[in-house]
Amino acid sequence: MNGFEGLALANKDYVADQYRRWKDDPRSVDESWRLFFAGFDLAMDGRNGAGLLAEDGGAPPAPAVESAAPAGPELGAFDLVHSYRELGHLVAYLNPLAPPPGGHPLLEPSEFGFGDGDLDCPVDSGSFQGVGSVPLRDLIARLRATYCGTIGVEYLHIPDREQRLWLQSRMEPTLNKPVLTDEDRVRILDQLVVAEGFEQFLQVRYPTAKRFSLEGSDSLIPILHELIDGGGDLGVEEMVFGMPHRGRLNVLVNVLRKPYEMVLSEFEGSLLAREATGDGDVKYHLGYSRDHTTRSRRKVHLSLSSNPSHLEAVNPVIEGMVRAKQSHLHDESHSRVVSVQMHGDAAFTGQGVGAETLWLSELDEYRTGGTIHIIVNNQIGFTTCPPDYRFTPYPSDVAKIIQAPVFHVNGDDPEAAVQAARLAIAFRQQFKKDVFIDLVCYRKHGHNELDDPTFTQPTMYREIASHPSPLTQYRDKLVAAGTLTAEAADRRATEFRELLVDAQSYARDFMPRQQIFVFGGLWKGLGWAGDDWGADTAVPEAVLREIAGVFTRIPDGFHPHPRVLRIMEGREAMVADGAGIDWGCGEALAIGSLVLEGTEVRMSGQDTRRGTFSHRHAVLHDIENDACWVPLAHIRAGQAPFVIIDSMLSENACLGFEFGFSMADPTKLAIWEAQFGDFANGAQVVIDQFIAASESKWQRMSGLVLLLPHGYEGQGPEHSSARLERYLQLCAENNMQVCNFTTPAQYFHALRRQMHRNFRKPLVVMSPKSLLRHKLAVSTLGELSEGRFEPVLDDVARVGAAEGEITVDPANVRRIVLCSGKIYYALLAGRHERTVTTAALVRVEQLYPFPRQELEAVLAGYPKAEQVYWVQEEPANMGAWRFIEPLLRPLLGGRTLTYVGRDAAASPASGSYKVHQAEEIELVTRAFARV
Repeated sequence: MNGFEGLALANKDYVADQYRRWKDDPRSVDESWRLFFAGFDLAMDGRNGAGLLAEDGGAPPAPAVESAAPAGPELGAFDLVHSYRELGHLVAYLNPLAPPPGGHPLLEPSEFGFGDGDLDCPVDSGSFQGVGSVPLRDLIARLRATYCGTIGVEYLHIPDREQRLWLQSRMEPTLNKPVLTDEDRVRILDQLVVAEGFEQFLQVRYPTAKRFSLEGSDSLIPILHELIDGGGDLGVEEMVFGMPHRGRLNVLVNVLRKPYEMVLSEFEGSLLAREATGDGDVKYHLGYSRDHTTRSRRKVHLSLSSNPSHLEAVNPVIEGMVRAKQSHLHDESHSRVVSVQMHGDAAFTGQGVGAETLWLSELDEYRTGGTIHIIVNNQIGFTTCPPDYRFTPYPSDVAKIIQAPVFHVNGDDPEAAVQAARLAIAFRQQFKKDVFIDLVCYRKHGHNELDDPTFTQPTMYREIASHPSPLTQYRDKLVAAGTLTAEAADRRATEFRELLVDAQSYARDFMPRQQIFVFGGLWKGLGWAGDDWGADTAVPEAVLREIAGVFTRIPDGFHPHPRVLRIMEGREAMVADGAGIDWGCGEALAIGSLVLEGTEVRMSGQDTRRGTFSHRHAVLHDIENDACWVPLAHIRAGQAPFVIIDSMLSENACLGFEFGFSMADPTKLAIWEAQFGDFANGAQVVIDQFIAASESKWQRMSGLVLLLPHGYEGQGPEHSSARLERYLQLCAENNMQVCNFTTPAQYFHALRRQMHRNFRKPLVVMSPKSLLRHKLAVSTLGELSEGRFEPVLDDVARVGAAEGEITVDPANVRRIVLCSGKIYYALLAGRHERTVTTAALVRVEQLYPFPRQELEAVLAGYPKAEQVYWVQEEPANMGAWRFIEPLLRPLLGGRTLTYVGRDAAASPASGSYKVHQAEEIELVTRAFARV
């Protein structure tokens, strides 16, 4: 036995047996037990043995007296204390809609060897803090007040002794109640007045409007205020909030202080600001930010991120935003920026992104120093009851996977809510860990205010209809205590209602447009995208050679893998020769050039450091000791960081995190790579509701890059397609870029273009697989040092390059073959084999925004071409065909347009390599038939 921390209540019989054996013969037990019991008996003589035995709250429970074993009342008292710490939450008064629960068999005094006659006998209070020897009755009362009141605490699943002791020292001496002045209590009352008053005003003035009210969970407002003020006192400079729609309007106006008239104007039907682009969003999805001054005169910047209806999707986005802000502030201790996330009970339990985000929080490159989670536990999911959407006692039970403490709070007790908030922010700042507050409350109305919940929960809503609100209960409590008069309380409510009436009049008279807060902070100097999406992205040859020099600059004593070293030497030679630069080299040169310019690059994904196809090797591994070396992080003193991450096997949370990172800091380039393109299926919510639509809905931009390996190699359905068609379907209003490159130079310039414009747009890249090593998919140094990104690449054969003896004279071209991506090289080989000189191969490198002008110019260069073929690898219902066909037709000027590709199919590709080969031969043949 190496320690006692792991022993729990279930081991008490074993402990008692060991104790009896030791009393009979000390040599019959292990030496560690001998030392333990000898110390315990010695301590018992000083009447404080139980305290020594269990100072961490996780030491072995004392056995009940079941025989003649001389355990004594102190050992039983220790066991009693430990049991209340472990099980007290099971009988805490948490549900405002139910009476207080009865006792628990494992907490009965008899379970610990006590009878009725022992209740008035003094016992040592064991490790319970704040009191010494007291009557057993008093100790039980203190335990019940601390662990079975309107706060129930789960923390004994935490194995860390220091964290347990810290919690005990802050809960037990005060019986887990906050120390409040009358001024504090009146302030809490005022917070409830505005929370309830705002909702009631909206109900009266806009009875047919959806608002997803906070009523029933009003104590959320005091919780948030306490987190902000307490955080400010503990060094927090910024808080980033994420939450679903329920209660959002209340939080916006009563916590973030979004002007009442602005929100009311949205009910009246306000317009977007004139300078905004896109379509906007419903009012209960919008965000806001402002600087807040705490009660102690400290400034904390508050921001509530916009959120789609997919309730928990914002969780990893918030974490990415916080990580970016911490990085910008050089907040290595994670003390200055804190995330606060609010969840619905059903959504948090049911949506896997919640658990994925918790896992991320414990990984170094995703760590933010702990999030404060508030589960607004309405005890219902739309119309579904808890037994139907979870099998665990609490919606917070998933928190135990990261050993986070959980405070369950009765939502009708705002003082308990404040206590939980104080403990949460202090614990987070002390230990940099996640904390959970499970606010057990109810939803006064249906899912929205027009919904009738009595269809499905008649008895629950009968109780809610007669249940006094948190404000009513707290007001009566303060009046009864003499803290303030009933008239004073009523006057506060009246004054607030008058304020709202004035705000509504202003909103109706002036109809203020929604304000746009986009280009402040780190976004200062950036703006909306105009017509010119190009950029000067060339890099001097001398700089490129400097970057290449680091490929083989290995620290003394470092032993790289021989094959990887040869790859690095090959890349250095490519640059030295000025030709044959492959995909991995081009990418490394792009990243290296950006970090030398001061742009931090963060690249993450599954197996991204090596690259799924063993093409990147951005991190070298010492074959003798597993030490790591990142060449691009050591090019030159003073360069920006290059961070490359092998992520956990998650798409949803990881992509959400990187989107949040890119949205919070446009000065850094964030790149996320899927192992195969289809893996992005698991992150479709992030792609649809954030990446594609955030600018249109919320005026929030991102320069995030998605690398989605795509290309038909005969590897089956899933590993062929990145579902190009899905991204094109999402394209409108110049919301993002979708590209399918054929050369490393194009990739090089596109990456650099992301950071060399005065606006940010997401970039989706159908990145290659076989082209990573294709002998023709290479670029020259001059293309990097003098070129730029070209949305359309004309036929290179017209200038006599790349095809040997074949030269295409534009004047003789009868057919223009348009394509995008990897299929180009199959067509190139097919044309060479057939010695076709009357068909031009034109590559559309950027599918969206559609390069209309560039394509028109290329088409005009073939005046006698009467046929235009669109050739793709994908089936007709996939790939770019259905997107590009209506865009191409207006440019043809009387030419015919023909589709060449696989037939429409339910699956992206055949599972047979032979079938794949036959299909590819057939489509290449069709592309050049009768030309």
